[in-house]
Amino acid sequence: MKLKKKITYKRFIILGFLILIAVGTLLLTLPIASKDRSMTSLFDALFTATSASCVTGLVVFDTFSHWSLFGQTVILLLVQIGGLGVISVISMFSIALGRRIGLQERQLIAETAGNGQIGGMVRLIKRIFLITLIVESTGAVLLFIKFYPMLGVGRGIYYAIFHSVSAFCNAGFDLFGVRGEYASLTPFAGDVLVNVVIMLLIIIGGIGFPVWDDLIKKKLKFKKYDLHTKIVLCVSFILIFGGAALFYIFERNASLGGMKGGTKILSSLFQSVTARTAGFNTVDLTKLSKSGSLLMTSLMAVGGSPASTAGGIKTTTLAVLFLNAYAAARHTKSITLFSRRLHDNVAEQAGAVITIFATAVFASLLFMCAKESAGAGDILFEIVSAAGTVGLAKTVTAAFLPASKIILILLMFCGRVGGVTLMLSLAEKCDFAPVNRPEEKILIG
Repeated sequence: MKLKKKITYKRFIILGFLILIAVGTLLLTLPIASKDRSMTSLFDALFTATSASCVTGLVVFDTFSHWSLFGQTVILLLVQIGGLGVISVISMFSIALGRRIGLQERQLIAETAGNGQIGGMVRLIKRIFLITLIVESTGAVLLFIKFYPMLGVGRGIYYAIFHSVSAFCNAGFDLFGVRGEYASLTPFAGDVLVNVVIMLLIIIGGIGFPVWDDLIKKKLKFKKYDLHTKIVLCVSFILIFGGAALFYIFERNASLGGMKGGTKILSSLFQSVTARTAGFNTVDLTKLSKSGSLLMTSLMAVGGSPASTAGGIKTTTLAVLFLNAYAAARHTKSITLFSRRLHDNVAEQAGAVITIFATAVFASLLFMCAKESAGAGDILFEIVSAAGTVGLAKTVTAAFLPASKIILILLMFCGRVGGVTLMLSLAEKCDFAPVNRPEEKILIG
């Protein structure tokens, strides 16, 4: 039997991200990319390019303090392309140039957009880019209202665009190192406009392309939504408001201690939203209580929704995990929700996602704890932040050893392309006929 090696669709998507990271790395090493016009080391440029392309936000330099306008623009482009997906961006350019999109390209788009069918892919790509343009532009205009009095017209426009794109793509890169290195959005902890706009951008970017499509087609008719959309919206609602309530309870006398009542509530809601995968923060993360830190680590692990700009195990995976446990407790074989039965292999897929994620996190934690002086809790926080493509950090990432940074780079990459996708891309599909083996039960639990 001959085994044929070929570039599968999953491999092509991974290759696209690798090329994007490589190009970004080379551009960021140029002297023009740094403010002092010195060459940034290849390793630090690689870390930054990976973080931007994988829309994470972990940094080894403060974005404002180290990178020049050119360097910041490179980071912004990497975030935008990485957030939408390399294949989607290439396809949109092809459409804009009037080039016909072939069958293979449509299949690639379907893989990227999380669509099981290749019909209507060109229309879907156009909708994705139109929605992206409208949402990011609206966000930028609203942020400009706040930034203009502070920064003037030119810088106000630039800052508004940068942070709108960064929030929508769930990246977490910011330019407010001008207020102090690694300040993120802490200067705006009590600002309703900035907080609400950033939160809405994060949520819209994190619910996923299929949900956008469903919401546009069916408006506010919840009963008519696809099951996927219903699960995403319900789980997101629970995590956002449940997470905010718990954060307020745990942190009201810790990281929220010096704030007024209204600011505490706003900051709790913001941290619940951003912890899911965005990486901005309006509170000092070094002041988090143990319970608050564990809560944020859990939210980072869940992340956003499939086929979105977000990372993590995803909201649908969490839902299937609990629904499967509930079905097992009731001794029923099928998982049902909203009068619909989930496909039989969904629970297996969810189990695979969680197993790969947990294994990667645990193995990374063991290695980094053996090498680093930071506490296990802080290291776990950073690892989950990288694997979930979040970008929040309780420690200074630059202080980690090179070996630990390599682990974070790999985690960010795997978190963006997906652990299951990566494993399937490496696996060879054989044409052997399946062999029926004798069946035997084992004890579980």
